[in-house]
Amino acid sequence: MTDDNPRQLSLFASPYLRFIVTLLVVLGCLLLNPTHSAQATSSLTTVYEQRTIHSSNGIGKYYMGREIAQVMGHTGAGWLERPSREAEEQPSKIVSVLNLKPDDVVADIGAGTGYLSFRVAPLLTKGKVLAVDIQPEMLEIIEFFKQEKHISNVEPILASMTNPNLPDASVDLAVMVDAYHELEYPQEVMQGIVKALKPGGKVVLVEYRGENPFIMIKRLHKMTQKQVRQEMQAVGLVWRETKNLLPQQHLMVFEKQV
Repeated sequence: MTDDNPRQLSLFASPYLRFIVTLLVVLGCLLLNPTHSAQATSSLTTVYEQRTIHSSNGIGKYYMGREIAQVMGHTGAGWLERPSREAEEQPSKIVSVLNLKPDDVVADIGAGTGYLSFRVAPLLTKGKVLAVDIQPEMLEIIEFFKQEKHISNVEPILASMTNPNLPDASVDLAVMVDAYHELEYPQEVMQGIVKALKPGGKVVLVEYRGENPFIMIKRLHKMTQKQVRQEMQAVGLVWRETKNLLPQQHLMVFEKQV
């Protein structure tokens, strides 16, 4: 792999700094509302584990035995839009198997530069794409591409680390491409996505295959199918199928229980 691959290089802030900031936020919440904050902190403690010794590519926070990976910042936007991406990952195949209907509402979670959003949007002649990201800089790039590509049915949504900020029962399909493993609060975000899905709505997760040591992506930026299914089951999603049509990634389909 080349050196411009953010998932190959350590281009992220110190995990210790992140830990200190998180600690300060928690302390602030305790001062403002000690009873509520104590309950929330206790709840999070039962879901997540923080370890001092951990991978340099992770944040030291573990969920269901998996260390959460460092987030790829907006400085990695060029890698998302690299000309070789189609040849390497064949993302057009993702779009081809989504079985989209013209009036669907699709949430692209961790949309980044909107690489997938702008490939899906033209198929939704009566629908739209909600391009969700926690980085305002990425949403600015999406706005730029909206104007450049003259595509109006892509709506940027600024999410928080714990909430995708989507209306309840508004989404037919949520898609995450190489993004889920970087969610700092995966359970809370997925619970928000499940609430946003319409009855029978689906979630499609694309992740580099963690079972394959020969896929040259950092270990924390890959996931095994077993781990993904375990984490989706925890929020009430039912696994429907896994498509192995991509050269390096799983494409896993889950459905909201009616």
